[in-house]
Amino acid sequence: MKLVLKHCTPEDLEVLVRISRQTFSAAFEAQNDPVDFQLYLDTALSGERLLSELKDPLSHFYFVYLRNDLVGFFKYNEGEAQTDLKDARAIELERIYVLPEYQKMGIGKGIIKEVVQKAIELGKDYIWLGVWEENLKALSFYEGLGFIKFGKHPYFIGKDKQMDWLMKLHLTTL
Repeated sequence: MKLVLKHCTPEDLEVLVRISRQTFSAAFEAQNDPVDFQLYLDTALSGERLLSELKDPLSHFYFVYLRNDLVGFFKYNEGEAQTDLKDARAIELERIYVLPEYQKMGIGKGIIKEVVQKAIELGKDYIWLGVWEENLKALSFYEGLGFIKFGKHPYFIGKDKQMDWLMKLHLTTL
C-alpha cells in the first residue's frame, strides 16, 4: 500500500478542520458527555486554533492519501511546540487519525513508519505520544509497534479531566 503525504499549509485549513472533527468525533464522541465534547470541538479543533497550530514552524500537519482519497492525517511537534516534554531529542506525535472506513487496512502502521522516518531524518532519539487510558485498541496498537508506557498526563475533553498514558518509541532500537 502506497500512502501519499501532503504537508498542510494555512490554505488547507477548511479541510483540516473538517477531517479533524470528523475523525475525533468518530473515535470519541460516544464515550464522552455531549456538552464537554462539543466544548472540546469548539476550542481544540476550531479553525482559529488549528490555524495557529498550522502557522507554528515547530508543528507539522500532514494529510494522508491512499490513491486519490484523503484517508487521515497526523501532526507532530518539535521542541517547544511539544505539549509536555519539550525534549530536543524527541518529536511528539500529537495527532494520528484515520477515517473509520479506512481503518484496519494498515494505514496507521504506514503513518507510524512515515513519522519514524521523519524523526530519523531530524536526528531524533525517540517519538512520544499520549493515548487515552481507556482507548484499549490504540494502546494495543502502539504497544504492538514497540511503544512503551513511561508516564501519564491529564487531558481535558471540555471540563472532563481524563488521563492519557504517555508512550515512547526509541528509534535506536529499531
